[in-house]
Amino acid sequence: METKNVKKIVRDRYGKVAKSQSSCCGSTKVDADQVSKAIGYSSQELESIPDAANMGLGCGNPTAIASLKEGEVVLDLGAGGGLDCFLAAQKVGVKGKVIGVDMTPDMIDLARDNAEKNSFVNVEFRLGEIENLPVANDSVDTIISNCVINLSPEKQRVFDEAFRVLKPGGRLAISDIVLLKPLPESVRNNETLLAGCVAGAELKDKYLEMISNSGFENIEVVQKTQSSTEELNLNERDGDPVLVVEGEIINIEDLEEIKDDVECIQESTQSITVTAIKPK
Repeated sequence: METKNVKKIVRDRYGKVAKSQSSCCGSTKVDADQVSKAIGYSSQELESIPDAANMGLGCGNPTAIASLKEGEVVLDLGAGGGLDCFLAAQKVGVKGKVIGVDMTPDMIDLARDNAEKNSFVNVEFRLGEIENLPVANDSVDTIISNCVINLSPEKQRVFDEAFRVLKPGGRLAISDIVLLKPLPESVRNNETLLAGCVAGAELKDKYLEMISNSGFENIEVVQKTQSSTEELNLNERDGDPVLVVEGEIINIEDLEEIKDDVECIQESTQSITVTAIKPK
């Protein structure tokens, strides 16, 4: 699938998410708090941020392992409604700064609205692509990202850009979906599963290799869990069987043409949280 087509699919889908403030890639909303707690956020953390910032879109909690310090500059790749930005803002304090970058205008509007209504003065949201960051060289202490880089068709470029904007000694802390084995082409080319953080995922070893290729050192997978993908029968809810991917509900009826291949997603995907350092 061409790069421009992938970006359009992702931008369109998440634009709809921002407008509806619901979870991505499904016609049925999963409780956002339930999803976020399942992937590592505490009740206290979720209560400290704007309700509209939590849409249940992540696959981990990168702020929990980023070792953020007061006064630091933090960059969030694919900030969405701002959940991780607002958590980071509380850790770096008023002397610090958090920058959230997202390529979807509706998400930027939502995040800025969340910041303004809740008086987050040390958070800034910028419209831009994570493959071409609107951020100066050597200007950021820590980069975080949550279930976003898998959506990019140019992942090596994303890590190269992350390396560029980090200060020497800067840290990378990202949660993402990776593959333990290749997915069938029918799954990789499915637009619904692309926006659902599955079809665009990279093989785990290749993913870590790309981080290394960008120049990062001390690369460590600090958390890993089998992707929470399962098939549920919701007859009691007067619905058809559905696929649940990282808390997102996708009607299997919508995937009828690849239904046989969908079964491989559970055993092929994994959620990981990775840390790395830019050498001084």
